[in-house]
Amino acid sequence: MPHPLTFIGMIAHRAQSEIHPPQGPVVDPGYIQRFALAHEQAGFDRILVAWGSTSPDALLVAQHAAAAATRIGFMVAHRPGFIAPTLAARQFATFDQLTGGRAAVHIISGGSSTEQRKDGDYLDHADRYARSEEYVTLLKRLWTSDKPFDHHGEHYRFEGGFAEVKPVQKPHIPVFFGGSSDIAIEIAGRIADVYAFWGETLDQARETIARVKASVAKAGRDPAAIRFSMSFRPVLAGSEADAWARANRIIERIRTLRADAVGSGGPKPESIGSKRLLEAAAAGPVRDTRLWTEVAAAVGAGANTTALVGTPEQVAESLADYHALGIDTFLIRGFDPLEDAAQYGAELLPATRAAIAARGAVPVAAE
Repeated sequence: MPHPLTFIGMIAHRAQSEIHPPQGPVVDPGYIQRFALAHEQAGFDRILVAWGSTSPDALLVAQHAAAAATRIGFMVAHRPGFIAPTLAARQFATFDQLTGGRAAVHIISGGSSTEQRKDGDYLDHADRYARSEEYVTLLKRLWTSDKPFDHHGEHYRFEGGFAEVKPVQKPHIPVFFGGSSDIAIEIAGRIADVYAFWGETLDQARETIARVKASVAKAGRDPAAIRFSMSFRPVLAGSEADAWARANRIIERIRTLRADAVGSGGPKPESIGSKRLLEAAAAGPVRDTRLWTEVAAAVGAGANTTALVGTPEQVAESLADYHALGIDTFLIRGFDPLEDAAQYGAELLPATRAAIAARGAVPVAAE
């Protein structure tokens, strides 16, 4: 049975992007609500709430958004290491209960030691991933265990740990997990429900999917059970020429603003995912017809920064190409975030569903 086609957007705690310097208060409650409702009305299935070492708390932002939007699901980014897994399990289970089963957690192990140290974390890259595995294993056990248990691990130790509150979703809240290093993919094979990665070339994506499925099989799990989520920044217009003209305006604006100081996505030297995007960019500004890499190169590829440029129908065909590789979830966000979300809902989401259906797949919404 194929996995249903799923679209994930992204909301922020205030208006900003690589081409729009931050404006308004750091936490803008009205903007958060409008942003969430725009995605719900556009037909997205989930929205990502990102994590930053100096940013407002993602779970609280998600809860505020969930109070305004009544249907859409949430993918809340979360870094292990700063609160106990026993507390995190209860927090996310509570959120799942309060939202009627709309929670998902995106585990971010960390690709920059400098950023991790802002929160007092001094583990190296490999140890951070090992900690994530122990953490997620405990989350899942706490969400499903019907009695208290003790744990004495490498990174966590407790006695009588238990979560009285359980998630609405069974057997547990979905766990998204990313990372392109060997250790990340090894661990993903054991704990990920959805493997999430940034927008690579078709050849790179094919390679990544094969590596992850091999890891899943090695862990004794069914490789067909794991899902794949890929992230892009679609740049749309009524004609291909107009779309590329818009892309050129975006990159010029980014360069004018010195993107390493504006928005998110700065260099993460320990992130293999970042290095893969930069490798794609080094081979040319456009790959696979319309995978645009210039933004990734300009900002250091520390986040979702590769784009697909063209008309809605052209970008939809490109997404269908990735879907044919086994990617059933697309995380898409724009450089004009609120406006682009509405445009995606009106044009790109239906065009993508149609393109995939035309190839014989049945793109049913996940939520």
